[in-house]
Amino acid sequence: MKRRTLGPNPKQVTLSFLLFLATLTWAAIPTSVRAQADDGDTATPIKHLVVIFQENVSFDHYFATYPFAKNPAGEPPFHARWGGQHPTPSVNNLLSGGLLSANPNSHNPFRLDRSQNYTCDQNHDYGPEQAAMNSGLLNNFVETVGGGAGSCPDYGFGKALTMGYYDGNTVTAIWNYVQHFAMSDNSYGTTFGPSTPGAINLVAGNTYGVDLAHSTGDLSEAVVNNTTVIGDPDPFYDDCSGSTTIAMTGTNVGDLLNAAKVTWGWFQGGFKPTAVTGGKAVCGASSVNLGGATVTDYSAHHEPFQYYASTANPHHLPPSSVAMIGKTDQANHQYDLADFWQAANSGHLPAVSFLKAKKAQDGHAGYSSPLDEQAFIVETLNALQKLSEWREMAVIIAYDDSDGWYDHVMPPIVSQSSTSADQLTGPGSCGPAVGVTQQGRCGYGPRLPFIVVSPWAKVNYVDHAVTDLSSILRFIEDNWRLGRIGNGSFDEKAGSLSGMFDFSRRPFARRLFLNPSSGEMVWGDNDER
Repeated sequence: MKRRTLGPNPKQVTLSFLLFLATLTWAAIPTSVRAQADDGDTATPIKHLVVIFQENVSFDHYFATYPFAKNPAGEPPFHARWGGQHPTPSVNNLLSGGLLSANPNSHNPFRLDRSQNYTCDQNHDYGPEQAAMNSGLLNNFVETVGGGAGSCPDYGFGKALTMGYYDGNTVTAIWNYVQHFAMSDNSYGTTFGPSTPGAINLVAGNTYGVDLAHSTGDLSEAVVNNTTVIGDPDPFYDDCSGSTTIAMTGTNVGDLLNAAKVTWGWFQGGFKPTAVTGGKAVCGASSVNLGGATVTDYSAHHEPFQYYASTANPHHLPPSSVAMIGKTDQANHQYDLADFWQAANSGHLPAVSFLKAKKAQDGHAGYSSPLDEQAFIVETLNALQKLSEWREMAVIIAYDDSDGWYDHVMPPIVSQSSTSADQLTGPGSCGPAVGVTQQGRCGYGPRLPFIVVSPWAKVNYVDHAVTDLSSILRFIEDNWRLGRIGNGSFDEKAGSLSGMFDFSRRPFARRLFLNPSSGEMVWGDNDER
């Protein structure tokens, strides 16, 4: 589908000229002064950050052949932009080095068709993910993390399913966002492991500091050295958790935002209780995914702030009013996803918002799919771009872990470990862990997709700088001048996201509206500027 742009008319020409003059004036003002003129509490023109935090995708699983799609008949087509001011740049994918046809693994990568959007879940545990990389040879994925056949489809590939990838005919919206905004091909999970470590790393940059006094159940597979979480236990401070739970000590970014009196919130599908029994919330809401399966909406271990006493809302209490969303009251900054839209549509959009889809739309293999995820992301971004705050907003699309899907890049190891669970460079080893005081934090973990959608994002741009999930944490800290978390948080070493933005000029409020079902473009501003 060709891009459609607004045709000029006299009013638009006049407006464009005035905006051009404003741009010249804006560019002449130093960045620090500009930020103060817009909002004295931010270091950049970004006053509203929205983080869409999805589930379980490796970079190659979505971008193995980007920007080249097969384009079979009957599927949404994708054609990259090669001419103009912003042609498509190169990406570190499977088209480099002949890895599609001569892969070191026991099975070559292969394209999953749009009709194969539901798949089995792969093994994405802390140790097996390391073993798949085999000291950097990256040749052991099928044997160590391949999920094999189960109650969900593997399309006859068995354990080799881990080598499957989608292209722009299935993840059409994601590829279209990248064509108009910015992505990274060098961003990683902060450590290895499943959803709980990924979520905690997003908000604290540290999976060390398990509070055993406030933990329940069998933690033998979930916690190493009695200090570091590597598995998927639920949060202790959540009525809707299961029998195996942990609490975390230390500080998270919510604590920093509260201290600075910056509005913020975590908004998750299914958080609103369906009942209260014996004073405890019951999270019984469910939804039907596009494949017709009924899926419980809420997942407790996807909610990182519930692991910390300081930021938890154990009984899932609602905000005392719409005007208090983002501020401290009985909800303690933890909300249902519906609360976000009530706030956003009434002029109470928090400065920092984390959005978590209900399970049917979070993209997790086994119960969700790329097409379910696409509907959520597109509907969210279409609505956000209609807000008056869009001109001063950035949206980050990020993922908590790789699910065990194949990726051909060995992450830089910035944190070593030597516990019984580590397997990266041999049994019990993740590099030479001499002098390491916080074990069980082998990282960086697998390479993950990372996308920035914003009027301030660079156009059709691929950033190659090394970043990880805690880079989001660092961006928040720097933009709202919060300081660092400390106690070994990865925010100290996190790479900057600044390369994905262009704050040197006042932008037009670039928008891109897509079809939630097909991912194809419906309407978009001309970004050839």
